[in-house]
Amino acid sequence: MPDTNPLRLGIAGLGTVGVGVVKIVRKHAKLLEARAGRPIEIIAVSARSRDKDRGVDIARYDWEDDPVAMARRDDIDVLVELMGGSDGPAKAAVEAAIASGKHVVTANKALLAHHGQDLAAAAEKAGTVLRFEAAVAGGIPVIKALTEGLAGNEITKVMGVMNGTCNYILTRMEATHQGYNALFEEAHKLGFLEADPQLDVGGIDAGHKLSLLASIAFGTQVNFDAVELEGIEQISLRDIEEAAEMGYRIKLLGVAQMTGRGLEQRMSPCLVPAASPLGQLEGGTNMVVIEGDSVGQIVMRGAGAGEGPTASAVMGDVVDLARGLDISTFGMPASRLVPAKPATAAVPAAYYLRMELEDKPGALAKVAAALGEAGVSIDRMRQHGHQNTVAPVIVVTHRCSRAQIDAAMEGLAKTPVVKGETVAIRIEEV
Repeated sequence: MPDTNPLRLGIAGLGTVGVGVVKIVRKHAKLLEARAGRPIEIIAVSARSRDKDRGVDIARYDWEDDPVAMARRDDIDVLVELMGGSDGPAKAAVEAAIASGKHVVTANKALLAHHGQDLAAAAEKAGTVLRFEAAVAGGIPVIKALTEGLAGNEITKVMGVMNGTCNYILTRMEATHQGYNALFEEAHKLGFLEADPQLDVGGIDAGHKLSLLASIAFGTQVNFDAVELEGIEQISLRDIEEAAEMGYRIKLLGVAQMTGRGLEQRMSPCLVPAASPLGQLEGGTNMVVIEGDSVGQIVMRGAGAGEGPTASAVMGDVVDLARGLDISTFGMPASRLVPAKPATAAVPAAYYLRMELEDKPGALAKVAAALGEAGVSIDRMRQHGHQNTVAPVIVVTHRCSRAQIDAAMEGLAKTPVVKGETVAIRIEEV
């Protein structure tokens, strides 16, 4: 017999997403009950400050100063963890909930990227469910797509733009012709950046998400430490403009794929064709591209953050629990997830190189020699826009390995005609 008793929630964290969840439960109470087959109720809440004005009335719910105590309450069925952080109260509350036989719904990608395997195994042992749709790509139901809709596929690649803040900065650089620093400040004033901005612009936030998708896609234990991370701090307006002239746009792109060399996971700036779905992505929007052996390629696009989209994802998991849907955290039992063997090298690709040379005879020949010694072949080379005695030079290589590019950059650094640091950006033909 289906359970028709109310599904009782305890919400830990009343920031933007927590407030969004409260609003949805209130606004759509009858709709949620009709879809789930039972009422969904909030019993208790917990946050840092009880008296803060959040724009919603929380007086009707029991208040708990300690989220761990709330997680252990006998009158809640599901802990909705929206505090954030890879350790501390969030981890303690989730562990307490699982140990007490509660289901958990979380939006905490850092927690799962660092402790996902252990938490999934604990939930499995306790007979509870741990779900995290809201932790990846905001309102895009990519976790559900991988664990359910595409369960009949062997996934060959997962890639996408998974940090809206970085995409906002990069697209605004192109639209306004302002540099990185100016747009960083704009994003900060608009509240788009994390308290630690490096989580966004350094690619860490997006790397957490990529590691979770890779685990589901390839049946591996989460291995965030193996994600190759590179942020967008070195991207200049000149790079944006040069890419546009060649028919590309620059995106902070995550790619995960299983290769003969192991599991490749990388989050780095890449040039992508401007006409591709990823190239056309604007502002703070996210996009995830999944390739499967039966389905081919599918593209999912939507809001990657914000009150409504992320709360929507939380409630998708909550309704699944109300319906009695029991799916393993990463799409298969934690005991069957295999350790991920990190790829020894990324799949070869063409690269965009930007450098500044002394404007003197033979400079280009020295660059070509340094690249040749590293085994890097030149597809195109462009020198223009002389600035006094310095000439900016753009090189597009033929396909090569990252190790060859790194060796080439070491050689260029030792070449007297090269001034400053050379910037290398992978070209991804998506």
